[in-house]
Amino acid sequence: MTQSHPTQRQIAEAAGVSRTTVSFVLNDVPDVRISPETRQRVLDAARRLNYYPDVTARRLASGKTSTIALVWHCGPDQCYQDAFLPGFLQGITRAAHHYGYYVIFRPIEPDEPGDGYVELARGRQTDGLIISGPRSDDPNLSRLHQDGFPLVLHGWLRSADIPSTDVDNVCSAMTAVQHLLALGHRRIGMITNASLAYVASRQRLDGYRQALEQLGLPYDESLVQYGDFVEESGRAAMEPLLACDEPPTAIFAASDVVAMGALWALRDRGLRVPEDVAVVGFDDIPAARFVTPALTTIRVPTFGLGWSAAELLVRIIDRDPPKEIHVILETDLVVRDSCGASAGACQS
Repeated sequence: MTQSHPTQRQIAEAAGVSRTTVSFVLNDVPDVRISPETRQRVLDAARRLNYYPDVTARRLASGKTSTIALVWHCGPDQCYQDAFLPGFLQGITRAAHHYGYYVIFRPIEPDEPGDGYVELARGRQTDGLIISGPRSDDPNLSRLHQDGFPLVLHGWLRSADIPSTDVDNVCSAMTAVQHLLALGHRRIGMITNASLAYVASRQRLDGYRQALEQLGLPYDESLVQYGDFVEESGRAAMEPLLACDEPPTAIFAASDVVAMGALWALRDRGLRVPEDVAVVGFDDIPAARFVTPALTTIRVPTFGLGWSAAELLVRIIDRDPPKEIHVILETDLVVRDSCGASAGACQS
């Protein structure tokens, strides 16, 4: 029979002190009045009983878990296929470990209420949350922030001044569409990366509209379809676009995964990319350069976003937040084969 690990209650009995005193001594709690003799008696009892610090107990005593949690709005099956996630999670993990924290990963179905991550916060199972892909219709974000729980968004909510890290989705989408306009396209379709309840999705649609408006082109709702994170949604969204009386000559897909679905649909129809329809994506996931044709896209610094989100969160947890709580990282247009630009304009 395996001997159980000695408890602080047993140490208290052996040392003739209260369990609270034992907890104060073993966790080296400052600003408590314990005599040197009592402190030594507790330490001697712990040594005799072969007591070693229990990490969970120590964290409970300090009120911290030494963990942060990433909440990812995507179904569990979908998230492990998400090509954006690995770089982002790697950035979070590296920064968290640098500051002495572990990372919990919590996927949430797109239509699931926020109760799952609220439970993490209210139950103090984590010291802080990174919420990726915040929804504009999620009331829990503002409530947690108002309650003072450490929170960082990967994304930005106009309705609440919650610390965040992101790219300029509007400007980046404008860059993608302006590139297609410069190539001579005037019928440009768009497939969003997700429903417009997601802030990034709405912002990228705003960028698409603004690029058209700058050139005096009308916004045509029939040229906009809505993706849903996965490749299949991009394939499905292409069908009504190709069924238009005047189909688009170019497509801006607001994520590379959705763009790959669009490429799939075009190939099934026997259409050539970029000769018949040009395509530009968003994210520059690793697979973007290996599909045929290689995908022109907006490069997003996934590792940097993850690192900055975790670093910002740790500083908030440690009550040392920076003056600037909204971090915006730069993106780049990466020109490959799918847009039909000249070879001289191509970048790797």
